[in-house]
Amino acid sequence: MREPNPLLSSISDWFRRNFSDPATVALFFTVLFMLLFLEFFGHFFMPVLISIVLTYLLLSVVRLLERCRFPHFLAVLVVFSVFIGLVIFAIVWILPIVVRQLQNLANELPTAFSQGHQWMTTLMQKYPVIFADPHFQQSILFLQNEMSNVGQLALKHVWILIPNLITVVLYFILVPLLLFFFLKDSHKIVHWFTKFLPKNRSLVMNVWQDVNQKIGCYVRGRVIEVLIVGSMSSIAFALLGMEYAMLMGMLVGLSVIIPYIGVVLVTIPIFIIALMQWGIAPHFLYLMITYAVIILIDANVIIPLLFSETMDLHPVVIILSVLVFGGIWGFWGVFFAIPLATVGDVILRNWPREGGDI
Repeated sequence: MREPNPLLSSISDWFRRNFSDPATVALFFTVLFMLLFLEFFGHFFMPVLISIVLTYLLLSVVRLLERCRFPHFLAVLVVFSVFIGLVIFAIVWILPIVVRQLQNLANELPTAFSQGHQWMTTLMQKYPVIFADPHFQQSILFLQNEMSNVGQLALKHVWILIPNLITVVLYFILVPLLLFFFLKDSHKIVHWFTKFLPKNRSLVMNVWQDVNQKIGCYVRGRVIEVLIVGSMSSIAFALLGMEYAMLMGMLVGLSVIIPYIGVVLVTIPIFIIALMQWGIAPHFLYLMITYAVIILIDANVIIPLLFSETMDLHPVVIILSVLVFGGIWGFWGVFFAIPLATVGDVILRNWPREGGDI
């Protein structure tokens, strides 16, 4: 009689330890189904996913009004109306300013790069030993020629955005409708959805309750952080007299969506624009110090206050999550990198270590 293969025996023992409990199998296939659904159908259901994100953001406000003796429908109507009003205000007042500043910045890039080239030429004359390398000079000339075509390339690519604009218009119709019904009938929808879960769903429900709480806290906290950091940066940059203050402030606010990496990326345009505007002058130093203070306040005050329940992850795990989920699902993968990593952490914590022990 042949002896069993040690490798096959180890694999069999591993499956027996980890998948002997029906609740564990139910959790595994539930997670697998959700991942496959998002991978193959997430693009088609993007308005639904956006509406779910907004529901997480606004549902706590609805519940707050309900605790203040508001009827459920009236609370939903008030929150929904205020949210739509804020969106319209942002589109009518803030968006045109940001677009205008972005257009001005794109038009001024060739001129700014020429000024930068003159500045580099002056440095090369002062320190000829450092900048005498012909390859370095060729690189500078190549970049100058490429940047001179930025404006023309931007105009050409505007036509490519027209189909995306049609999609955006469609989203502006679908998302508010879905958001209203999600706010109004959230309990009914969740109850309906649970009917399709496996029968042995005790472990699924434990994981869902933990994940639901953490994702809700994360979405609300991240949106509040974007608004606080973006407003604080825009006001500080405007008070210091920086050009494109609102545009740069908005970029700083959006950069917090990508932990660690976003701060590094957005520092580059702020540094370049401030350097082009003032050169190495006190105003430049004041602005960079102010920007550093904003980043420190965000890291040491705002994040601990908003994410005390959802940021219990090592920075290496967060960075890897941003890279992996961002590569799979783009912007939404980056936005949900931390809660998705938290989902994995919750599943591993709840997964039975031995045959049915939870």
